[in-house]
Amino acid sequence: MAFDTPAGTRGSRQPTGRFLIWINRLMARRIRRRGAAFGGFDALVLTTVGRKTGQPRSTPVGWFPGPDGTWLIVASAAGAPGNPAWYYNLAAHPDQVRIELAGKTHDVTADQLHGAEREQAWKEIVARSPRFAEYQEKTDRELPVIRLRSRP
Repeated sequence: MAFDTPAGTRGSRQPTGRFLIWINRLMARRIRRRGAAFGGFDALVLTTVGRKTGQPRSTPVGWFPGPDGTWLIVASAAGAPGNPAWYYNLAAHPDQVRIELAGKTHDVTADQLHGAEREQAWKEIVARSPRFAEYQEKTDRELPVIRLRSRP
């Protein structure tokens, strides 16, 4: 389905800066080596293709198990009014995505959940990690839930 979540008008400040870049690189290395968990959920390294540059972009993100061996991720940006950059990269190239976790690499396809399917996934996500409910309260945009499926 379409990646169609517009930016909101209010929310928390989106994390940025050199310190965040350093932390993201550190977390990505840790996840690639042995897997990692933070904030009550497991993490993976999401690699997208930049929508403007065409260059690979890697970001550590939390994931939740989806049905049939899929992975669910949330484009929360910590409750910021705008979607994270990787959301727009997924929208531009949903079939050019790779994830890494616990030393394994998977080529995946991304699609955004909508309607009842999103609501069911959202309930499961906030039950596992209430932090996401707090992020949702900070912003007026609906936090996108993305499903990642293995590509053959």
